[in-house]
Amino acid sequence: MKAEQGLFHVTRQGVLRRFAVPRAWLMNRFFLPRRSKNAAQLRYAAVLDGQTVNLHAVLPRHASLPDRVTVVLQRGRKRHHAEANAYEGPAGDVLVDAAVLMGVEIGGVPIVAGKWKLRLRMHAGRRSRSMALLLLEPPVPYEGPTKPMTASRITGTRYRVGRTVTGAARIVSSDPVPAVEVSKVHMSHAGVTVDFRVLGTEVDRPWVEFVAAGREIRRTVQPLGPGLFRTEVPLEQMTPRSARPEHWDVVLHQEAGSPLRLGRRLHDVRNPRRVFAMRSMAMTPVGRTPLIVQPRYTPAGNLRVTCTRMPEAG
Repeated sequence: MKAEQGLFHVTRQGVLRRFAVPRAWLMNRFFLPRRSKNAAQLRYAAVLDGQTVNLHAVLPRHASLPDRVTVVLQRGRKRHHAEANAYEGPAGDVLVDAAVLMGVEIGGVPIVAGKWKLRLRMHAGRRSRSMALLLLEPPVPYEGPTKPMTASRITGTRYRVGRTVTGAARIVSSDPVPAVEVSKVHMSHAGVTVDFRVLGTEVDRPWVEFVAAGREIRRTVQPLGPGLFRTEVPLEQMTPRSARPEHWDVVLHQEAGSPLRLGRRLHDVRNPRRVFAMRSMAMTPVGRTPLIVQPRYTPAGNLRVTCTRMPEAG
């Protein structure tokens, strides 16, 4: 089954690449020149924080400054409106800015997963008219220590800016990828406590395993609120068997469904290990050898707890 899915993915990617060049040619040579005279053009479009769509557009030269303008998100017969700001630019052209918050859970536009076309609605007195919103150039990824957010930090829902074959701008919304997001890690001489959120899936009678080479510690999960949980592990059970450090990964299990690693997923940093660094602490479990405990995140963002016997303890 996995082999068939992999073959389908490779075949689909090949088809998309094959039609990408003629699609771009058709868009740039045919549709955009014919539509740009009577449509607004986006000079900037991006999802900066994973859940807010930022737009900056210029209206056609013959357009006058409207009393009010809204951004319309449309998918089939469903429509949602968001307020925008229209003003006159230095060159006398009419510009439109908008910051559209996405997601009903956070008080934003209540769109569901799918492709939503963007348009502008101009209001002048009692009259209004609709105008296409074109994306001439797709967003370009930037370099640096941070990267564009690919999902909402709160809901995990993914949003990206795209365009149709005719050049019309659209927002593509996708459901959250099943993930376990670490909210807090607390260490004490008694043990390690981890608070986490479960996104994109429902958990049924979950438990957590702390896993090292050849060792597993099964721990219970305590619900703290909707989708929020806590687990604790005693340090005395994590004491290394030798002088070599032991690295503990944390995995969420449930009765039905695949295991999920605990980690940091909803962020915009390229190096989570460095940016989300946590300090090591010297601990002494009751009746056990003193330890150096170092929680950290791997380059992939997975939570890992390293326990090392203190050198003076032999």
